Amino acid sequence: MSVVTPSKVDEIVAEQFEQVVAEHKGKVLIDFYAPWCGPCKMIAPVVEQIAQEQEDIKVVKINADNSQELMAKFGIRGIPTLLLMKEGELVATQVGAASVRQVNEFVNQG
Repeated sequence: MSVVTPSKVDEIVAEQFEQVVAEHKGKVLIDFYAPWCGPCKMIAPVVEQIAQEQEDIKVVKINADNSQELMAKFGIRGIPTLLLMKEGELVATQVGAASVRQVNEFVNQG
């Protein structure tokens, strides 16, 4: 019997962005995804693993289909797109599926 670990990745909607991300003290990793997106499904377990391993980083995901205004605000044209925010400021952007090592390097740069 396997133990199911509760997800450490919170899904938020655009209306929660200010409260959850912009006002957060520290780093936030944001995964813009869509349920129909193949590469998004590939990166989802990577994002979950980062959330489990890096306790100091808040990790959230946002459904791109429901968040066109946020997509426009950050100039996102493709998914999956990872954003790294620190103290409410955009630090870095990464587009496309990536390995755990690549995402670890991405989140540790800020």
